[in-house]
Amino acid sequence: MSGQITIAIWLFVLLLAIAIWAVLDRVLIPSTRWFLRRRINRVIDEISTRLDIQIKPFQITKRQVLIDRLVYDPKIIEAIRQEAVERDCPREIVQSEVIVYAKEIVPSFNAYLYFRFGYWLSKKITKLLYSVNIGFSEDEAFKNIDADASVVFLMNHRSNMDYLLVSFLAAEKTTLSYAVGEWAKIWPLRTLIRAMGAYFVRRKSGNALYRRVLERYICMATKEGVCQAVFPEGGLTRDGCLQKPKLGVLDYMLRNYKPESDRDIIFIPVGINYDRTIEDRSQLRALDSEAPKRNKWFVIMTTLRFIRRSLFLMVMSRWQRFGYACVNFGPPISMRKYCQDSKIDFSGMEHNIRFQEVAKLADQLMTAIKKLIPILPISLVSTVINDGDRKGLSAAEVESQTNQLIETLRLQGAPLYFTAGSRVEIIINALNMLALRRLVIETDGRYTPVEQERDMLAYYANSIVHWLPKG
Repeated sequence: MSGQITIAIWLFVLLLAIAIWAVLDRVLIPSTRWFLRRRINRVIDEISTRLDIQIKPFQITKRQVLIDRLVYDPKIIEAIRQEAVERDCPREIVQSEVIVYAKEIVPSFNAYLYFRFGYWLSKKITKLLYSVNIGFSEDEAFKNIDADASVVFLMNHRSNMDYLLVSFLAAEKTTLSYAVGEWAKIWPLRTLIRAMGAYFVRRKSGNALYRRVLERYICMATKEGVCQAVFPEGGLTRDGCLQKPKLGVLDYMLRNYKPESDRDIIFIPVGINYDRTIEDRSQLRALDSEAPKRNKWFVIMTTLRFIRRSLFLMVMSRWQRFGYACVNFGPPISMRKYCQDSKIDFSGMEHNIRFQEVAKLADQLMTAIKKLIPILPISLVSTVINDGDRKGLSAAEVESQTNQLIETLRLQGAPLYFTAGSRVEIIINALNMLALRRLVIETDGRYTPVEQERDMLAYYANSIVHWLPKG
């Protein structure tokens, strides 16, 4: 037993690697998983005591369990059968495609990451770029929401910062599950976004099988009470105006909804606005059909230059934030009450009739959102400057006309937002911000729009255009 055995170095290394793997697999990894699970459960228990809308069991179910549940959903199985017949191919091939779609869609929510890292990151980034404020919020109404209800925040989509801004501001109330476009399906964003509870969607996919899988996931999440955040416009605004609603996601949520037996669906309208959006030029450029297309490398390099310049300004203590970012939360809208008052049952309707009813509801929800979009200084001053005298306006005239516009909007009940500072100072700061961005030019004490930047001024003015008389 005390003899020696001589073996090749490669075999020794192989045996050593197997031994290390065995120790990791049988001892260290299970204990680490147990430790991490305990930390996550502790975070969930701690957070649940202060959330108005609780984390639902569906959100903390293992991802693979949700994928299997989605893939073997009876309606998905039927869709697979029909697709296989239409394409004249084995069901296994179609099912493998469904598995890919399910893995792409189903998130992997991590409460610890959401509240410890996601909240911190969202807060740091939004407060670095903006002076962040909640205009008003129906806090008492939130506290009175049925704990069993499925809550859906409906928001106008002004910037990709919306994801961070609303997640940060709503973190004291609930967790949010977003639908995120394919732009974010890059490493390491993909893993991080899934861990934050978001799911990916192919916004312009015409694939009927994919749409069926997406529909069943949204239906499952809604029925299980997952709190979701939805942009009814279906994408970023290009010209600054509120866009017409896309009905797909709303229809997915409501097509099987039975108000008498299912849990209530509560829609909470949310209005968002910024003094400056990071994507303003790229959104306006998208409206120009003749503009040459820019590849991903151009976008990446432009982003890196922006970050480099911002860091330089911070180091030199010359960094200025982009003005205000403001969010208004409106009163909850109960679908159970809506269905009872309207005497409708979405689950029992034919497709065309149901779509008409969903469109009618969407218009009401968009009207509620429209009335909540905060009216910020840049929107007001952009309106005054763009509509002003061709000879330009003095600072005093800008101030006077902006004040007149404010009073007109106040009489209409518009959601004006101003800090406690002097209104004159706020208006002049907004004017200076436009001058700093070279959207307006000052000559002999008079401010005129830079002609090629009128569309940019209109972009910001359009966020409040629904409050102004037409023509």
